[in-house]
Amino acid sequence: MTTPIVVTGGTGTLGRLLLPHLLDAGRSVRVLTRRQPAGPASSGSASSDSVPSGSGSRGSVPSGSAPSDSVPSGSAPSGSASVGPASAGRPAVVEYAIGDLETGTGVVEALAEADTVVHCAGSAKGDDVKAAHLVGAAVRAGVKHIVYISVVGAERVPVRSAVDRAAFGYFGAKRAAELCVAESGIPFTTLRASQFHELTLATVRQLAKLPVVPVPAGVRFQPIDGAEVARRLAELALGEPAGLVPDIAGPRVYGFDELVRSYLRAAGKRRPILRVPMGGGAYRAIRAGANLAPDRAVGVRTWEQYLAANR
Repeated sequence: MTTPIVVTGGTGTLGRLLLPHLLDAGRSVRVLTRRQPAGPASSGSASSDSVPSGSGSRGSVPSGSAPSDSVPSGSAPSGSASVGPASAGRPAVVEYAIGDLETGTGVVEALAEADTVVHCAGSAKGDDVKAAHLVGAAVRAGVKHIVYISVVGAERVPVRSAVDRAAFGYFGAKRAAELCVAESGIPFTTLRASQFHELTLATVRQLAKLPVVPVPAGVRFQPIDGAEVARRLAELALGEPAGLVPDIAGPRVYGFDELVRSYLRAAGKRRPILRVPMGGGAYRAIRAGANLAPDRAVGVRTWEQYLAANR
């Protein structure tokens, strides 16, 4: 029996796309989650009611049933449904371990017996704190490989001032998390990806609710399909530690206003777009393309194709 691969953020956009690849490779998978899983327990495993929240206890849930902190119904993009039925050689269940990366509670227990951890858990802020708690627990648990998903430009976008932190603090937190992983003493692999189609769509959809859509002037993105990132991340998790690997980015660069305009057309909406200049070193770096990787445009699915399938 193989040791489990632990996935943080396994109920989020990228994590839910990653799990089937690991299972199809015949690996046992344990998802670190803050809340106990919902749904009936598999035969011979603890029921979800028997998993006390915050205890670090574990319970198994049949492949295909989503935990309670998964993406709400209707918000998940096409292709990002929870893990499907087991195939030949695939374990029948995904194990869910209760732990909180924001406080560190239960994380050491969740990593028990695991050799590899894939750190997908991310948020608008606090990624550096979560990474520190995960790394500390991984050292104590004897983990041999940490795989981290970061963002293109993490090392090129300076986040120094309050203005930088307010608008682009995500890049600074990602960079701090990268360094935390790299300096942990644990062999690691870090993959930097450009913005996902899924998250780009969520952003422009939210902005389009306003009567006038504000966009930062001169900002460009190179969105990539989350499924393509998940496939690459699975390859890295199943391989040997490789340090910082080449970036992965979408096939084309778009102005932010172009992304908004294309969504408005697809949704049949009419909104004026207001280009808003911003200040700070982070904004200047992003205007100069620090968040882009045109030499690593290895993604295949375009924004237009994704939008047509998910509008």
